[in-house]
Parts: sequence; structure tokens; C-alpha cells
Amino acid sequence: MAKCSRCNQRKAKRYCPALGSKLCPLCCGLIREKRINCPPSCPFLSKHKPYQESKIVHKRQSFSEEVPQDERLLWLTLHIEAPIMEYADKNPAFVDKDALLALDYAKAKIEKGKSKLVLPGEENSSKNEAGKAIFESIERCRYERAIILPQEVEIYKQEEKLACLDNVILGLKYLAKDNWDGRTYIHDLIQRFAKLKELSHQKRLITPP
Repeated sequence: MAKCSRCNQRKAKRYCPALGSKLCPLCCGLIREKRINCPPSCPFLSKHKPYQESKIVHKRQSFSEEVPQDERLLWLTLHIEAPIMEYADKNPAFVDKDALLALDYAKAKIEKGKSKLVLPGEENSSKNEAGKAIFESIERCRYERAIILPQEVEIYKQEEKLACLDNVILGLKYLAKDNWDGRTYIHDLIQRFAKLKELSHQKRLITPP
């Protein structure tokens, strides 16, 4: 039996219609709907999709319990999603799938060295510009406490950056579901930032006693 066209180590037991070559089960699972555009007709996609969706819901719930309670990580999450919101607001053609590709791009940059499979024609300026904007926003982000003391401006660790990116990605997948060409996540994001802006404005209007 031929070897996997991706890892060239394990036996290729699955034909990938997106790549036009055979993959081992492990590589199929690693890149499925993450680094390649899987067609709906793929039998392995339809077989594993319900499991992946339930897994996303479970992870989303667990991340929601862990990450958002930390004010530092909430601040970082805002800096991850702000570039997406700004870019999507200026580009009506920018959809949830583009946001996911941009987040994956930023995550790969943070991880440094993790290879990313890109199909011919997938590389485009929209993904690069949005992904780079997210990455640069993360790298610039610093957390400042309400009362600034010497050395009270904190930088973020790599694992914190990746945890917040994973949380945003899981939230995007949870909202987008199968409609990757839609803007369900993006509309939700724009609404959330609008509420934050309104709350911020209301606080400024409150005069201290």
C-alpha cells in the first residue's frame, strides 16, 4: 500500500478529493477543514463532522469557564478580535471562513515553525492582511492595571496568546457551523463591540460623586 502523500510515513488509506491524493487517517484528521477546503461530498468529512461539532461545543463550554474570567486574557482577546471586526467592517466580502483563515495564520505565526498546508490559489491578500493585523495586535498588546505601579505593565506568554486564539477560533466555529461563506460570527462580533462602545460611553457620562 502506498504511503501518505503528506507525512510519507504511514499507510495511505483515505483518498482526499481536495488534494487529489491519498492520506493516512492521522493526517486526514489533522488537516480536515483546518488547512484544506474539504468538499461536502467527502465521505470522511460527513462521517466525522457530528463528532467534531460536539467536540467544539464541549471545548467552547470548557474554555468559556476558564478563559473569560481572567481580566488579563479578556483584554488580550479584545486585541485579537478588534482587527477582525475592523477589517470585516471595511470589507463586506470578508466572511467567517476568511476570519478563520486569518486566525489560523496568526496562530501559526505565534507558534513559530508549525507548518501550514496551503492549497494552490488559497493564498490571498485578504487572509494575509487580516492575519498579519491580528498577529501584530497580539504582539503589541500589554495589560495595564487600573493603578499603575513600577513594572505593573504585563506582557503575555506564548501559551496565553495561544489559549486566547483557541478560544476565539472555537467561538467562531460554534457560531459559523456549516455556513462558512456567511457572516454569523462577524455580525455577532460587530454587535459585541458596539455594546462595549456603548457601555464605555455611558461610563464616561457618569460623573463621580
